[in-house]
Amino acid sequence: MAEKKSLYMATPAKQIKHPYIAINKKMRGGQPVIAGTGIRVLDIAIRYELMGLSPEDIMVALPHINLSQIHDALSYYYENKHDIDSQWQDAIKKIASMKRLHPSILEQ
Repeated sequence: MAEKKSLYMATPAKQIKHPYIAINKKMRGGQPVIAGTGIRVLDIAIRYELMGLSPEDIMVALPHINLSQIHDALSYYYENKHDIDSQWQDAIKKIASMKRLHPSILEQ
């Protein structure tokens, strides 16, 4: 009896295009943003993942972007999650280091 091959095994992974995402080294340090805005993919991911906002809630909070842009940003984030999360963690460490060197006058 011949083995049956899975349709999924024979199909190579499809590259997903992100029509609403732009990367420009001169803008936001080369971080991926929603095209035509300064809103980083990370900004959308934080609102969704950490703050628990739905895509519709994000659209209310950022009314100049639409639902398609938000979903594309989330899709891009999940495809590149490791890299984006690493960059974010590096930024958090950098900020913590700067706070130690330059404490806030208000906190003192």
